[in-house]
Amino acid sequence: MEHLNEKQRLEEWKKIQTALVNEQIDQFRAEFLEMHPYDQAKIFEEQDEEIRFLIYTYLSPEEMAEVMENVDFELVSTFITEMVPAYAAKVLEDMSTDDAVDILNELDKNKVASFLTIMEKEEAEEIKELLHYEEKTAGSIMTTEFVVIQETMTVKEAMRHLRKEAPEAETIYYLYVIDVDKKLVGVISLRDLIIAEGDFLILDVMSERVVSVPVGEDQEDIARMMRDYDFLALPVVDFQNHLLGIITVDDIMDVMEEEANDDYSKLAGISELEKEGETAFSSAKKRLPWLVILLFLGMFTASIIGRFEETLDKVALLAVFIPLIAGMAGNTGTQALAVAVRNISTGDSGKRSNFSIIKQEAKTGLITGTICGILITLIIAFWYEDIYLGILVGLSIMATLIVATTAGAFVPLIMHRLKIDPAVASGPFITTLNDIISILIYFGLATAFMNFLI
Repeated sequence: MEHLNEKQRLEEWKKIQTALVNEQIDQFRAEFLEMHPYDQAKIFEEQDEEIRFLIYTYLSPEEMAEVMENVDFELVSTFITEMVPAYAAKVLEDMSTDDAVDILNELDKNKVASFLTIMEKEEAEEIKELLHYEEKTAGSIMTTEFVVIQETMTVKEAMRHLRKEAPEAETIYYLYVIDVDKKLVGVISLRDLIIAEGDFLILDVMSERVVSVPVGEDQEDIARMMRDYDFLALPVVDFQNHLLGIITVDDIMDVMEEEANDDYSKLAGISELEKEGETAFSSAKKRLPWLVILLFLGMFTASIIGRFEETLDKVALLAVFIPLIAGMAGNTGTQALAVAVRNISTGDSGKRSNFSIIKQEAKTGLITGTICGILITLIIAFWYEDIYLGILVGLSIMATLIVATTAGAFVPLIMHRLKIDPAVASGPFITTLNDIISILIYFGLATAFMNFLI
């Protein structure tokens, strides 16, 4: 199955749609099921409700489960709730347990209860167990569909057990080894199991240096760990080291996308990322909280300028450079903020002390501030033929860039230390904060330079 581009997907869909409309079930299934599940999902997402209901009719729950696992997560809950409940419950049953749990977490509690009631008892119990774990922890993203072997098995017995359990497992690249108390004691790769002698005990060929994570571990920390160690899967244990489940690399890719979207929305000053097709009201609802806060901060900035009214009355030309200085402060602060948040999110900040990071940003601010300050001094001295005004604006730019760059790094690092998401130190917030700082610096220096300016 090859991956299709947009043009190829459109051509394939025309054939499929013809078969659907003409109720040619066998032709539809032959064309549709030959495609890669990702392409199936992309085509499915673009259909209206009437066509989707036809597809539900022509595909088995097991086939639809594979489609749902590739559909954009933001749309899955809509599709699941529009299905006939018995069909939807069967689709959820046939999906990977962790994927089914993610979907159910997005639904109303009454709908969740209804689906669980219809499901097979064993599958429902497994899902209920995972639903109890706190969101964004190892427990909430792990799967219980994996192969586990006993340390007392021989290699031949383990291979026989693997053949039996593999069809239901999400991955078999790693086999986790437990003792009689179901505690995690080792791991063996599929490769090592295949090349080992059949009569060897698993205890003798397994690796005891197994890396695991506690069930309450934050998903962002797990993502970093899997990135650093290049794991395809990671076992999840309780406080007594009992093996509870595994986290696979595809789950972590979803986590990384989710965390990146979350940080991006906060950096933009939005409570959560807006989705395509949202109403103007829902978009406004997400943007308003930050905008209201920034509105009051903006009023505070205006009141500061008002306090220097006498300075402005004496030298009206000072007002011309307010946007320049405030804009430069906002720009350099946002640059430093982006670097700091990225370092925190990737774990790079843990390799250096906060002081060294802030010190480096302060040095960067000093270099950029000095260069920009000298440039603007020369430009104003030439343009306005006033060396003192040039020096004033140049010094203001230099001081502002040093302080703004330092603040841009300092604020998120302090928030991280206080266990607050550093991304909430968003671009708009840092920009407004640096506006206040830059205005105070500019007018403070202007007042000191007043005799020269007049």
